[in-house]
Amino acid sequence: MVALTRLFPLWAVLVSAVAIASPAPFLALTPAITSLLAFIMFTMGVTLTAGDFMRIARRPLPVIAGVVLHYLVMPLAAWGIAHMLGMPPMIATGMVLVGCVSSGTASNVMIYLSRGDVALSVSISTLSTLVGIVATPVLTRFYVSAGVSVDSWGLFRSIVEIVALPVMGGVVVNTACPRLVRRVEPVLPLVAMVSIMTIIGSIVAGVRPSLTAVGPLVLLGVVLHNAIGLLGGYWGGRLLGFDESVCRTLALEVGMQNSGLAATLGRLYFSPLAALPGAVFSVWHNISGSVLAALWAGRPPRDGRP
Repeated sequence: MVALTRLFPLWAVLVSAVAIASPAPFLALTPAITSLLAFIMFTMGVTLTAGDFMRIARRPLPVIAGVVLHYLVMPLAAWGIAHMLGMPPMIATGMVLVGCVSSGTASNVMIYLSRGDVALSVSISTLSTLVGIVATPVLTRFYVSAGVSVDSWGLFRSIVEIVALPVMGGVVVNTACPRLVRRVEPVLPLVAMVSIMTIIGSIVAGVRPSLTAVGPLVLLGVVLHNAIGLLGGYWGGRLLGFDESVCRTLALEVGMQNSGLAATLGRLYFSPLAALPGAVFSVWHNISGSVLAALWAGRPPRDGRP
């Protein structure tokens, strides 16, 4: 099962190809996208305990640094790339949404594989998710073109419904029924992977007619965006004087986004095209994260030096 989930980038590419060749089954699943994403966030919640929140209080500096770098680097980079590449308004809006959402849950796995600080990763992901409830709609409104209408209150309400409530519900279930959670926990990553692949397939199917025109542009933007996040997180940590393990953690926490949420919000509040950057980012950041984790796994941190 672990082998299956580690091959997520391959499965995501295959699902995208099938969605392009035969979109009808995926289009039929489009109404389930919001529920599937809420379920993914619930599976994140059942892996958290009160101790994960306490770690934030016990070790605030690197956690706060990770969250600040995340919401400073990624929205600004998305806005800059969209303007530099002359992206159409809806594609640019989708790029901004990717930049303004919280850290991706897959970052915890990549950080474990790259010999980063897993406890710090969980703390940053947790705080990033909580901060994103307010930060995502505010930053989206700030960075999206003035010519594009942004329903900030609607974004906030959806993030509460899709992210905050499911995550908190998962924490409650984990606290109340820990034995049950331990029994089902091994299959949760696989179930979450299937859910996110369904979301990707539905989004790709929805924008199939436009892929030839905008697909290469979106891919270029996503690759640049992810690279800036990885570099910004790593060297931001270096400038702040953190050791190598923390810098690796910051790189992946800043560079990997909850792009499934960005894609869902883009489809709900803007247009199918606004969901495309999130779908592409979902595939790409797992590929780049896996490659980086493999490289770092062969270079264990030594005495705080790279």
